[in-house]
Amino acid sequence: MNITFRHTYCHSFGHTFGRSFRMRAVSIAVATLSFSAQHALAQTSSQGQLKEVVVTGNPLGATQIIAPTSTLSGDALTLRAKATLGETLDTLPGVSSTYFGPNASRPIIRGLDGDRIRVLQNSASNIDASALSFDHAVPTDPISIERVEVLRGAAALQYGGSAVGGVVNVIDNRIPSESQFDAKGGVSGKADLGYATGNKEKSGAVLIEAGNSKFVIHADVSARKSDDVVVPIELECTKPGRPELAKKICNSANNVKGAAVGGSLLFDKGYVGASFSSYQSDYGTVAEDEVTIGMKSTRLALEGELRNLSGFITGVKGQLSQTDYKHTEFEGDEAGTVFKNKGTDIRLTAKHAKLGGFEGVVGLQTESTRFSADGAESFAPYSKTTQTALYVVEEMPTAWGKISMGARSEKVKVTSLGNAGAANPDNFPPGSRSFSPNSFALGALVKLSPAWQLTSNIAHTQRAPKDYELYANGPHIATAAWETGNSNLGLEKSNSLDVGVAFKQGAHKFAFNAYTSQFSNYIGLDSTGNTRSSEGEFNPAEGGLTDTVYSGVRARFTGFEASGTVRVLGTGGFSQAIGPGHSLDIDWRADAVRATNLTTGQALPRIAPLRVGATAVLTAGRFGARLGFDHATAQNRVPTVGQMATPAYTLWNAALTYKMKTGPSQLTWFAKVDNLTNKLAYSASSILTTTAFPKAPLPGRSLKVGLQVTF
Repeated sequence: MNITFRHTYCHSFGHTFGRSFRMRAVSIAVATLSFSAQHALAQTSSQGQLKEVVVTGNPLGATQIIAPTSTLSGDALTLRAKATLGETLDTLPGVSSTYFGPNASRPIIRGLDGDRIRVLQNSASNIDASALSFDHAVPTDPISIERVEVLRGAAALQYGGSAVGGVVNVIDNRIPSESQFDAKGGVSGKADLGYATGNKEKSGAVLIEAGNSKFVIHADVSARKSDDVVVPIELECTKPGRPELAKKICNSANNVKGAAVGGSLLFDKGYVGASFSSYQSDYGTVAEDEVTIGMKSTRLALEGELRNLSGFITGVKGQLSQTDYKHTEFEGDEAGTVFKNKGTDIRLTAKHAKLGGFEGVVGLQTESTRFSADGAESFAPYSKTTQTALYVVEEMPTAWGKISMGARSEKVKVTSLGNAGAANPDNFPPGSRSFSPNSFALGALVKLSPAWQLTSNIAHTQRAPKDYELYANGPHIATAAWETGNSNLGLEKSNSLDVGVAFKQGAHKFAFNAYTSQFSNYIGLDSTGNTRSSEGEFNPAEGGLTDTVYSGVRARFTGFEASGTVRVLGTGGFSQAIGPGHSLDIDWRADAVRATNLTTGQALPRIAPLRVGATAVLTAGRFGARLGFDHATAQNRVPTVGQMATPAYTLWNAALTYKMKTGPSQLTWFAKVDNLTNKLAYSASSILTTTAFPKAPLPGRSLKVGLQVTF
């Protein structure tokens, strides 16, 4: 039996975009800077001074988190930001990416991706079709966000079985929960401009917040436009207007724009607010030279919270979001398959006072989505999925640290509505399945000393099969397979254990986590040994797609993550032989995961190999410099059928920054070079490395220069 697992399913601003967008962005930034200078004395604090507490998987707002967590914000996010969320987070401890070319990439955490990783927006569902297929992008541009939190492992059970691998929470402050202004009012904001040589990318974003102690309004706009990505080798291309042979990834250009408005009314014990956002992207799919995707997503969100209440219930928070997602796949200028996904997510949580030493929250979540696909590649039927869940998360401090526990019970109904407009409607008969997943988790944090602590998490998680896992029946070009669902699938169940140790003393810090997850019904695609034509004919004389069926097997994921910072020079470092405001740090990281299909004894596909990396970070007053590398070992542990082995590679990168103040504003100039040595490399976690080799190597050398203005 050959298992071909996949963890997921697999127009412009015009020719004057670059000049006109930069001029508009700079004009807006200059105008707002001038206005903010007039009101600077009215502001009580700057945006960067607001207290940041990890919110993902942390409903009690604790400063110490038991589950392993990474955050990106400020300069770290600016220097890492790529065109996709997956590539932006890639190489964080335990995080890799699906990399379907430079325009579509979803995070992989601990070897798990797709509907085992929950992508959130401000702690609420981010409804799209990115988990359905590798070539579907997440409708988020990293240039427009303020912070990203990554929670690794199954401890965040309040987000459901789809978070068994972890959670990625994109935070944009479009609904402010507190004000940075006093009663007199003020304005703050940020403007970004950038240009990259590797794909001639022009990017820009402007964010403005204004208000006083009683209300805050927010507005942001962003845009990004690029050409085909430069790589170290010549690749063939059949797209009209492109060279037949060039050192570029064919059909990898993109054009993205987004905008949002929001605001909140603030009062002594809470806030209430709303936001509306729109995201559009037109990009090449890379796998096929003439296929592009036009995507649009709109989202309405409402949010409110009451805090510091008297009585047993000390706080209440509510969130509601509605998303309307659509994308069209074009073959040349002709519209092909159209995917739509509309959904509503409602979350209510109540925080209670201490009870028997425990403090916690009780939450209710409901989510309803309606999916449709029309066209030649509509391999899944119209469907409706409803989910209702009740969960509880509790924590109790102890003399030696704290313990946490939680449980979640769900009711899930997945209904196939058929597809009367499909080429073969008989492929999609109506049907319905109901599931009752239950999950629980237990964690502990032990303080060994002021600098050292131990953590441990154990979790049992159950996940209901998705609509495509139950009812798919058609050709899926992104996975090069004919996919057939299995309406008899049961719950996917896993048991996970995570143990960690962490050290922090001044600028020195270290963290190590080891984990294992064992699945009793890991759902993936099983090859039948046949091939099928795109029309469904079995074993055609020439070509054909691999014929696959969804099934469940036993599987195990085991691995580790390690990271740390060593201060070599500067305050708290090994040597003080450097001036005030100067320091030299070494940031380092390493991770590995071993994933095995226990039913066959073979490796699971698209697993990142052992990776190590380090970055020297020099701070010298206003100047900053970075030089680092990321090394991936060869990945030869692959299934016998369905994946290529990948050789080892090392990618070097460097960056320079310069900060200066102009009145109340701070300017950060930066220049960074990715893939400094122009190394040819292929991702072991990308399906394109196998199905479309050699079309999609990792990007070649690229210099990006930019300016960020904050005020």
